[in-house]
Amino acid sequence: MSNLFVIAYDDLATADRVRDKLLSMNREHLVELEDVVVVERREKDGKIKLHQAVNHVGNGAAGGALWGSVIGLLFLVPFLGAAVGAAAGAAGGSAVDTGVNDDFMKELSANLRPGAAAVFVLVRKSARDKVIPEIVKFGGQLVQTSLSKEDETHLREMVKEALKEETTIAS
Repeated sequence: MSNLFVIAYDDLATADRVRDKLLSMNREHLVELEDVVVVERREKDGKIKLHQAVNHVGNGAAGGALWGSVIGLLFLVPFLGAAVGAAAGAAGGSAVDTGVNDDFMKELSANLRPGAAAVFVLVRKSARDKVIPEIVKFGGQLVQTSLSKEDETHLREMVKEALKEETTIAS
């Protein structure tokens, strides 16, 4: 079962760096991510913007073009097949919403002050002792988790310990 973590930051740049760090740790197999999204509340107009890590429309179009080309080769019209496949794949990709629900992210992010951002992370599993110290370095505030009360309390204690170690190292 996956767990959801929502961490708020004062600015979009910090949230982007956290997402990049999480993706890097995912490649190193320190964390197994199901989804990671940066959500910003724009400074100028206060609107919520989602920055998805996975582009379903682009992936659908690419896959559709590939399969359309293959099918088009069978009927001796590969370019037409690729065009139709890409259009169908893009349409299918835009209808897909995997990971954290977009409406939920928008609703929760409405509480952010303009100019702030949050990282929504859906984690399958992680090496907490290695991940938490790396993420704590960026600051932020844990807004919500799907953990039990006991596990959330344990997580908050681990964060406090990591912050103490970070302060000791900096001194």
